[in-house]
Amino acid sequence: MAQQAREFDVVVIGGGAIGENAADRAGRTGLSVALVEEALVGGECSYWACMPSKALLRPGAALAAARGVPGAAAAVTGGVDVAAAFARRDAVTHHWDDSSQAEWVDGAGITLVRGHARFTGPRTLEVGSVTVTARHAVVVATGSQAAVPDVDGLAALPPWTSREATSAQQVPGRLAVIGGGVVGVEMATAFVDLGSEVTLLVRGDRVLTGAEPFAGAAVATALTARGVTVLFGAQARSVRREADGVHLDVGGEDLVVDEVLVATGRRPGTADLGLEALGLQPGAPLEVDDALQVTGADGGWLFAVGDVTGRTATTHQGKYDARVVGDVIAARFDPRSTATDSPEGATPGDRALSAQDERTAGPWSRYRATADLAAVPQVVFTRPEVAWVGLTEHAARASGLDVRVLGYDLENVAGATVFAEDYAGHARLVVDDARGVVVGATFVGPEVAEMLQAATIAVVGEVPLDRLWHAVPAYPTVSEVWLRLLESAGL
Repeated sequence: MAQQAREFDVVVIGGGAIGENAADRAGRTGLSVALVEEALVGGECSYWACMPSKALLRPGAALAAARGVPGAAAAVTGGVDVAAAFARRDAVTHHWDDSSQAEWVDGAGITLVRGHARFTGPRTLEVGSVTVTARHAVVVATGSQAAVPDVDGLAALPPWTSREATSAQQVPGRLAVIGGGVVGVEMATAFVDLGSEVTLLVRGDRVLTGAEPFAGAAVATALTARGVTVLFGAQARSVRREADGVHLDVGGEDLVVDEVLVATGRRPGTADLGLEALGLQPGAPLEVDDALQVTGADGGWLFAVGDVTGRTATTHQGKYDARVVGDVIAARFDPRSTATDSPEGATPGDRALSAQDERTAGPWSRYRATADLAAVPQVVFTRPEVAWVGLTEHAARASGLDVRVLGYDLENVAGATVFAEDYAGHARLVVDDARGVVVGATFVGPEVAEMLQAATIAVVGEVPLDRLWHAVPAYPTVSEVWLRLLESAGL
């Protein structure tokens, strides 16, 4: 069969949420855009990560919230309805059917190309029997895959990864979770809610090592209180499946479970893209500058966003990067700059200004992903929830900042009193004393995810503390903690 040829202005490899955003923004000045996807349009977040995991976590959180309020607690009987929880998860994932996502792509004027893409040279890809060429730019948005550690017998099981956990149709009676990061603690929470006997194996001495230590301690304590066995300093030395279950040698002790979930990190999805044709290393992250242009490729045509860059590892931050790179490409290769007739509402001056803005962009421009360095938000949907943005105290001090740490127990604000009888939590701000601005914030407690955006705005906006003092929190809400934190700063 003869090789077909198709040409577009921009080609985006990877049709997940991040690739979709990059493709949509890149086409805003009239560039023709192709989106290449070999699996489901919508990607990992829609079908095997953010959305299904939160759907599985929500029933337990809702029950816990009701049990914390006299007047509602008496109405709560029993635990999570597993069948209903799985059915809701299936509905959230559209039963792993991407037709609605594909319709959105078409409606946005983007051409969907199904298949696995491999580079054959600069701006040229093979997708099955089709040769796809980009006139101006290629964006790599292929995400990441779960990394399985080199433990004797583990790969042969095979183990669960986040994909199998979030799409499970049955609840294992006994589940071992290897890894104390975000996926590990969230899935330990979800499956103990669903009825599993869960053992969490943590290699170090705390969970959530990227967060403030008090946050990880609160999550580990809560998991233990709900019946999860948390083993610190624990590593599986070997794994084997026998008739009575899966046996893990954990420091000489024999742990027997029904399934093993590996949550020890992820690797960039660059191993089978033909990067060697570009002089780049397959399997390695694609290093980019703040315009998301790959620094190791010549010609200024190759860009990368999301997990493949090694800069960030959340969907929301990847989508931010995608918006940045889309705007960079739309401005840099704006087809209207050479058009005889301008589209309605666009003048030659507009076009020249857009291109000039991209070329001269500085920090906090729409053309530079500055927040990747200064203001990355993260939420862990355990109970309690953990939400943070910017620098931890340790990271701030390690970067040379002279910081003050402000802390306050959330249960001491009036909003927490009415929220739940047993509300407990803590808030911490990390303040750059020289500038008098917040550079990091962490919240631990019920539903604190909804408090994170205010902190993110404070960090991104570099709002001085004496100006934050005039941002009056509503009463009685848990966000009144901002007033208490500022009072502790002497304001």
